[in-house]
Amino acid sequence: MRDYTGDEIAVVGMAGRFPGAQDVPELWRALLDGTDAMHDHTDEELRELGLHEELIADPALVRGHGRLAGVGDFDADFFGVPGDEAAAMDPQQRLFLEQSWVALQDAGVDPVRDRRTVGVFAGASANRYFLHRLAAGEPPADWEARLATGWSPDYLPAQVAYRLGLTGPAIAVQTACSSSLVAVCTAAQSLLDFRCDLALAGGVSVTEPRFRHTDGGLVSPDGRCRAFDAAGQGSGFGSGVGVVVLARLADALEHGDQVYAVLCGWAVNNDGGARAGFAAPGRAGQTGVVTEALAGAGIDPATIGMVEAHGSGTRVGDALEVAALTRAFRAAGDTRAEACGLGSVKTNLGNLDAAAGITGLVKAVLAVRDGVLPASLHHQEPAAEANLPASPFFVPVKTVGWPAGTGPRRAGVSSFGLGGTNAHVIVEQAPPEAPRPPAAGPFPLAVSARTPEALRELAARIADRLDEPDPPRLDDVARTLATGRAAGPHRAVVACGDHATAVAGLRRLAAGEPVPADGVPAFAAEWAAGADVDLSPLADPAGTRVVSLPHHPLHPVRHWLEVRS
Repeated sequence: MRDYTGDEIAVVGMAGRFPGAQDVPELWRALLDGTDAMHDHTDEELRELGLHEELIADPALVRGHGRLAGVGDFDADFFGVPGDEAAAMDPQQRLFLEQSWVALQDAGVDPVRDRRTVGVFAGASANRYFLHRLAAGEPPADWEARLATGWSPDYLPAQVAYRLGLTGPAIAVQTACSSSLVAVCTAAQSLLDFRCDLALAGGVSVTEPRFRHTDGGLVSPDGRCRAFDAAGQGSGFGSGVGVVVLARLADALEHGDQVYAVLCGWAVNNDGGARAGFAAPGRAGQTGVVTEALAGAGIDPATIGMVEAHGSGTRVGDALEVAALTRAFRAAGDTRAEACGLGSVKTNLGNLDAAAGITGLVKAVLAVRDGVLPASLHHQEPAAEANLPASPFFVPVKTVGWPAGTGPRRAGVSSFGLGGTNAHVIVEQAPPEAPRPPAAGPFPLAVSARTPEALRELAARIADRLDEPDPPRLDDVARTLATGRAAGPHRAVVACGDHATAVAGLRRLAAGEPVPADGVPAFAAEWAAGADVDLSPLADPAGTRVVSLPHHPLHPVRHWLEVRS
């Protein structure tokens, strides 16, 4: 393990929903498979979304869009939101609340019992749910009052803090397309300043296929992003949400948190007035933000094997981005030629606006974890303006292994907001785990849920996870379930000595059959019977770690104010 300075931030949890992917593992499989998740809407689908016939008939309408399944659905009962209030809330707030909770579950954090202070840093796109209803003349009668909490992006982090009981800083970050990556940078700095111990950071965007293509504009005719390609004409848009849980690396290692990757440098700046117009990018600003992030990380850019670019697919923007990256890398001593992968997740999903940066970060985290460069889609002929042969970068047209090199795998992530606010983050492979001796059972697995049906469903999901080819250690599973989950009223403890007996016991529980009490400590049996008992003794103090496990089932139903055409 390399020497750390104490200024590094660990990614200890992740969650999200994206076009064609309902969670982070599905997103990663789609990226590795080179999936184009853009959906070409039919006339009937556009009518169902409330588009007027005039717009549907417009040949400039871009039908390709990154469609997010279940945008109108929400488990209001689970999060304690009254049904009428849920229907009035901006769907972006509902999505971000849901995925913030999922991310904390992934990190093994129960906000009720965990004594660490949790902050929330997030951005959202414009509330089109409200604006389209206002334009249709059908806003609720009390819409002015509702702007206070459920409609404005200002209240996105505060809704999460309130619903989940989080007491750290709750700060809205609104910098257009770079909002979510700026939120990550803001959260990382807040952690280093000891304003909080854990931080949720990310963004959310819900859009519909209402965009028109214009020559030289940001939106491509078919909605596909051809980043760094000679045929690039912009990008389509899409809906999505992404959240990471961050902690100071030293604290995460001491606490036994899982560490997906390490953030070792970040920077935020603005292009100022040195550009062609307010909506135009600035090369000096982009060069500066990458240079500052590299300096903060204290690393040689030649050790970076991948850059997840802003990659908007415009000829001017892509060429300027490559020039800025090249200038920053060359100034820091990188003399490589076409050796560092350059990709853009927009080629898979479209531009997710306020969720674009966090989606790129999630991709980079998984890439350094697994040592894989996912393909950048729709790349056939490099744009001459980008001059890639004179740069350190190449565009991977198929999924390939990590470029050869020594030391930990590293990636850079860029996100640039319309208006000039730029963010860049350096991501590094997590430190290797120290070897541990095999753990001796029995291992009591404490499972609980809000309803008997949810308990059975959760047991089945955990059994499936433990039945996978590379399951987590059972002492880590016992620790995560005992300390990282809220206790529901319906409970059971499954004692097991190995993965086979764990899966068998959980399957019995999932089938509604009695679970043997052999090997269950007396205090854990009291907990299963409903007593308020501390389960932390189930977490073996000899170096157990948090692992990613299935979360409590959610059962969302539709909460949506329909718009009449």
